[in-house]
Formats: sequence, structure tokens, C-alpha cells
Amino acid sequence: MTEKNFSEYTTRLLSTDTELSYAINAMRVKVTAYILDNNLKSIVLGISGGIDSAFAAALLRPVCDNTNTKLIGRSITIETNTAEEIERANMVGLAFCHDYKYLDHTDIYLKYKVLLPDLDDKYLSKLRMGNAKARFRMMALYDLAQLNKGLVISTDNYTEYLTGFWTLHGDVGDYAPFINLWKTEVYACAKYLCKNLPNTQAEALKFCIDAVPTDGLGISSSDLEQLGEASYADVDQVLIQYIKGNTDLEHNTLIQRYLNSEYKRRIPININRSTLFFKE
Repeated sequence: MTEKNFSEYTTRLLSTDTELSYAINAMRVKVTAYILDNNLKSIVLGISGGIDSAFAAALLRPVCDNTNTKLIGRSITIETNTAEEIERANMVGLAFCHDYKYLDHTDIYLKYKVLLPDLDDKYLSKLRMGNAKARFRMMALYDLAQLNKGLVISTDNYTEYLTGFWTLHGDVGDYAPFINLWKTEVYACAKYLCKNLPNTQAEALKFCIDAVPTDGLGISSSDLEQLGEASYADVDQVLIQYIKGNTDLEHNTLIQRYLNSEYKRRIPININRSTLFFKE
């Protein structure tokens, strides 16, 4: 393995209500302490209509209520988002956020798109355009955070973090409350929260739980299509078994994604200061 921070907890999946409740409370306690320690006035969340941002909204709303912090949500669509994605994002934003707006930045993006060289309909061009869209959205979120004395929440999970399934400078915010939860654990935590939420919030969250996972960037019809597995349970198990030492998986597509995306988890790549001094 190239990562050095795997612990005994890495391959243990949260499953029981007791475990899920404890994990949710632990995340809320940590975020609460950070807000209070840094005198933050807002939390800014990009809402895509997917499970991760919906779970983030449900996780953070009580934190924001208890700390008198504004939960600001924005759904920012660009060209390739479907009507259903927009509907789900609006349901989540209106159900959980203190301040929510839907914005379409397609016109802004299209003015930039004409400056990109050598675009075609092949996969590489789709990746380039998808990454550009993610970075456009993040610019808007960071401006909101600065305006409102807040921070931007990352909605990354451990599965996608390990496989590099995220855009540098487009998906990574200031605080990532569940970046160490496997994707299947995000689903489990979201389902657990649904049990005690008011109807409107539970309906919005369940809508996202049941949706086909997609990045909304026009790269593929689903996230699982890009990852090459039938379900996130399968994705998680491949990664977990590799972490446990199953070297037979080294040529698996997911493991190759993990190995080839290591640079993303080490950004910025830098030169150690000790190498800059002449040694006699």
C-alpha cells in the first residue's frame, strides 16, 4: 500500500444503530467545536441533489441551529444537470438550509468553454469540461463563505477519496466531516437520520438515497459506470480487501484508480526544505 495512515478502524464498517448514532454525534460535536473555536458565522454547502450533499445538510442543520450559525446552501447547475437532480437539490436546500438558492451558471461557463483548446466528444474532453464545471461551482461557494464569514464544507467520502473520484480545487472545501466514512456508511447514516427527521426533511433525504448516484458533470450516466462496479457495496469491498492485503486485486480497475490518484491526496507536491541545503 502507498498510504501510510490506514488504521484498525479503516476496514470496520459502521452497521448497527448504536454505531451510526455514535458516529453522527461525534461528527456533530467536532464541527460544533470548530465553529465555536473559530467564531464562524456561516457554513456554505454546495447541494447537488446527490446523497453526499444531502447527508451533509441533514448532518449539519442541528449543528448550525445550536451554534446560531447560518447554513447556506446553493445548487449551482451548469449545462448537464438533469431536471430530477435539480428537483432533488431544491428539496434538500429548502428543507434543511437557512439560506438556499438555485443558480444556473451555464451561460457563464459557456463563455469560458470556448477558450478551452482541442475539445471533442471523447472521454478526455468530458473529463476536462467536468472538472471546469466543478471549479466554477467552487469559486461561487468560496466567495459566499468569505462574504458570510464562514467556510465551505467538503462532501467527500472515503470511497471516492481513495479512488480519486473528485476534482482538485473543485470538490475539496475547508472542512470534510465525513471524508473517513465509506460510501456505504454515508448511505447507512443517511437512512438512520431519516427515522427521526420531520416529514419534509426525511422525504428530501430519502429522495437522494434512492437516486442513481451521478456527478452531474456529463461525464457518464452514473458514478458506478465510471468506477466499474455494480454497487457501492462492491466498490467498498474491493478497496477494503485490498487494504487487508489481498494482492490479487492489484490489477483491479478500482485499485489502479487508487494507485494512480495518489498524487491528488498529496497536493501540493512539494520539495522538502532539507534537500535545498548543500551538504559537504
